[in-house]
Amino acid sequence: MPDTALKTASSSANAFAYPLSEFYAHAKLPLPRIETIPADAVPEPYKSLLVHQNDMTPTLEGFHKSRIHLDILSRDHRGGFYFREVALRLDHDEKPVEFGANKVFLGMFPEEAQELILLEQVPLGTILKECGVKHQTEAKFFLRLEPDELIANALELGTPVPLYGRKAVISDLKGHPLSEIVEILPPTA
Repeated sequence: MPDTALKTASSSANAFAYPLSEFYAHAKLPLPRIETIPADAVPEPYKSLLVHQNDMTPTLEGFHKSRIHLDILSRDHRGGFYFREVALRLDHDEKPVEFGANKVFLGMFPEEAQELILLEQVPLGTILKECGVKHQTEAKFFLRLEPDELIANALELGTPVPLYGRKAVISDLKGHPLSEIVEILPPTA
């Protein structure tokens, strides 16, 4: 992507969908229908998976009883920022368990973590843990959306059904942002 393809600041109009909204803008695609909902409107099992202040990687690994790896769908690296759209997949059967769009503030990470992020194999939550990066995760918005073709393909959906997700910000212990992420879950039995 060219340097001007992705903005580094979200607008208030789509803050709940940023950085996902930037990938869609670059691809000249309309965002799917996304609405913010209160935490208590998120149904189970999505509520247990989304409504917390924890990292998603360990939460999903615990729920699915499997390690998770990345499937990179698109990326942009410029300056101190690294953007990526991903599907998180289970190691044991390649089943997608999350579609995500992430903006990483690379300069805020130690060198070892930066290298692992750019290797594009391990989810950010795993890198934070393995590199001992002290951080806090805050769920900012909870989302309900109608998947479009991009999200349906990434999550291998046969039939479009309403999906649930969240917008979260991961910060260091002083409140400086490390990452902004939109995390969307597939239907879960």
